[in-house]
Amino acid sequence: MDDAPITLIVARARNGVIGRDGKLPWHIPADLKRFKALTMGSVMVMGRRTFESLPGLLPGRRHIVLTRDPEWSADGAEIARDADEARRLAGEERVSVIGGADIFGLFLPLARRIELTEVLADIGGDTVMPDPRSSGAWLETFSEEHPAEAGRPPFRFMTLDRA
Repeated sequence: MDDAPITLIVARARNGVIGRDGKLPWHIPADLKRFKALTMGSVMVMGRRTFESLPGLLPGRRHIVLTRDPEWSADGAEIARDADEARRLAGEERVSVIGGADIFGLFLPLARRIELTEVLADIGGDTVMPDPRSSGAWLETFSEEHPAEAGRPPFRFMTLDRA
């Protein structure tokens, strides 16, 4: 159970915003394409609200949903009550933690890697995540800049590995 690699998949604005009204506050097609590539074939771990924000089950990935609501269920989703149960359900499979903020907080100490899309703008929103780089526990091992285009903000893809 402890050997399954855990990666946080995060899209975060420069000011820390990761969500607004239960959705991403931007639409960046390249980020969605990267998200699909990074999560394909993995076990995605997420909170209930993140699961409910998806358009449905995403093909090629298992969905483990953390919720404290004993009545909640969804076809195709596996349910965990805490991080340990989610890790047991994932077994030895690669784990992609996809949100929200509380779930990122639970798994940050367990993660080996963060795949970060940093939106290079201050964006309004109601859900924030502190910058994981501020702890000094992460080394930037990849960075790729993308300019603003078609009314979308500039962004940077980054890989952060535990120091």
